Amino acid sequence: MSISVLIVDDSAVVREILSQMLSTAPDLEVIGAAPDPIFAMTRMKLRWPDVVILDIEMPRMDGLTFLRKIMEERPTPVIICSSLTEKGARITLDAMSAGAVAIITKPTVNLKSFLQEAAKELIQEVRDAAGARMGAFKRIATSARGGEHQPAPKLTADVVLEAPSGLEKYRTTEKIIAIGTSTGGTQALEYLLPRLPATCPGVAVVQHMPEKFTASFAERLNRLCKVEVREAKNGDRLISGVALIAPGGKHLLVKRSGAQYVAEVKDGPLVSRHRPSVDVLFRSVAVNAGNNAIGVIMTGMGDDGARGMREMHDAGARTLAQDEESCVVFGMPNEAIGHGGVDEVMSLERITHTLAGIRG
Repeated sequence: MSISVLIVDDSAVVREILSQMLSTAPDLEVIGAAPDPIFAMTRMKLRWPDVVILDIEMPRMDGLTFLRKIMEERPTPVIICSSLTEKGARITLDAMSAGAVAIITKPTVNLKSFLQEAAKELIQEVRDAAGARMGAFKRIATSARGGEHQPAPKLTADVVLEAPSGLEKYRTTEKIIAIGTSTGGTQALEYLLPRLPATCPGVAVVQHMPEKFTASFAERLNRLCKVEVREAKNGDRLISGVALIAPGGKHLLVKRSGAQYVAEVKDGPLVSRHRPSVDVLFRSVAVNAGNNAIGVIMTGMGDDGARGMREMHDAGARTLAQDEESCVVFGMPNEAIGHGGVDEVMSLERITHTLAGIRG
């Protein structure tokens, strides 16, 4: 059975390229390409799509308003197609909070060649989005208000740092929390982090998100939280009451400096096809914190974090995975469970309650 897709973008070039590109996949069917949300709503009355690809800035009605209408009427996987600008990043984060499941970052120049080269990745984004559990998003959101391009080789965390040797010494009892998430993670983090007390251990977070979006995301969370939330910088201390968000396009590691934990932000290859990678963060925590750490893997596509969580588990850390019912996408937690690295599987609400009870 094919996946039906509706494209909503005021650029005729984007509509044409995306339509042609998606039509090359036998399991995808483009049922319309609308220049703005008003046209799109008319088209959706005839046939509701499985996935919507949506621009943000459009005439007559902006994409964010349209997204909220979709989520109120009939929650549907929406992929945001947005340019990488500071203003666009903030608006796109509002869209992610409102229910968008993924971001396609289109450049402001050489747009046609970019879309053509990224065809395989974009087609896979649509396939993955079609499997999102939008009912889970709705529950989280309600609670919170209360040329053919070859994919990158799937490298492991070995390309960034060595695996734990089993000889590590943990000369401190200070706790830290490491969290990894992807699709649906912006909503999950907006539920979890504001409920943590200022006395909680230092938190390191990898949320799969493009460059330029993470700083705005951290600022957004900081306005909602009792803990201080900021985009991680090299040398930042990971201390009680502080949550550090991995910068888009960089790996985040936790290192030791005497008895203190500090952030290391570095370049490097994609790991598990991501940068930042959850596997890299989790491995660094396994090596440098061991049984002083709590690892949490939440909603997301793929298997990033599964190997790193097993390494944390084997180093003595307590490891938690979000359950299927509360995930928008159960892929990452399910893979971590399959690798044997998860101590407990629990709902997002229970994860939040558990972390809120831990003192730094």
